[in-house]
Amino acid sequence: MSEQELLLTVEETHGPLAVATVGGEIDFHTAPILRSRALDLIEQGRSRLVLDLSGVGFCDSAGLNALINIWHAAQGAGGAMALASVPARLDRMLKLTGLDTVLAIYPTAAAAIAAVGPRPGGEQIVG
Repeated sequence: MSEQELLLTVEETHGPLAVATVGGEIDFHTAPILRSRALDLIEQGRSRLVLDLSGVGFCDSAGLNALINIWHAAQGAGGAMALASVPARLDRMLKLTGLDTVLAIYPTAAAAIAAVGPRPGGEQIVG
């Protein structure tokens, strides 16, 4: 696997919200790239992340670990992270590991944005 096999495109940002589309494979080689780019967004004040995973063809345990790390960082910054358009294979893995009870998962990016977008008065969504 090479760095080119993971694509992360920030589609839009509004205040603390960032919507990123992830494509390719999230594995031992590419998970650190995903983690680093997402943590950079959080450090830039984008603590409410929506990761659209519709383009992810493969995710291993290193990828799951990266998602957990990103979720923890977002929570630590007073934000939230939501996964959108999770492919069936990854959805099964999230359910088997119990991560579907921790990570917020939505059928579409629009639904995820509505759930974790900026809140008036600092209201926090846990997920």
